[in-house]
Amino acid sequence: MPTTNNTQQTTIAQHIGRIVLGLALSFAGTSHLSWSRDEFQAQVPNWIPINSDLVVILSGLVEITLGLSLLLWSRQRVVTGWVVAAFFVLIFPGNIAQLVNHTNAFHLNTDLARTVRLFFQPLLVIWALWSTGAWKAWRSRKQLTH
Repeated sequence: MPTTNNTQQTTIAQHIGRIVLGLALSFAGTSHLSWSRDEFQAQVPNWIPINSDLVVILSGLVEITLGLSLLLWSRQRVVTGWVVAAFFVLIFPGNIAQLVNHTNAFHLNTDLARTVRLFFQPLLVIWALWSTGAWKAWRSRKQLTH
């Protein structure tokens, strides 16, 4: 499984992690477009000047695209890993808004539950970077330049 520079390999655990993350993103994106649409709309921060349904649809399409990229575009997995990690950072304000606005969604019906959820977002970023070999590729490249 070559990366963009065709010199890095990922482990079986990383490969499985990438597949699981790709399936999870594809599933989440599909839920944005169907059975969980209303709950995702509740998470869109009030300060976003776009219709919340449109935000949910677009983010669902992005999640499906990212999920399929993780599953099918292994030759570009390092780049995909960075894009997925950036996506997880970009949607973090929605999680914060859910806490600040005390919005109940996805069985997160207390501020404690919503706060605990915030700690999982960095884990998703790490998962994306680790499972695609993006972090290792960046560190290897950084060592070559010094």
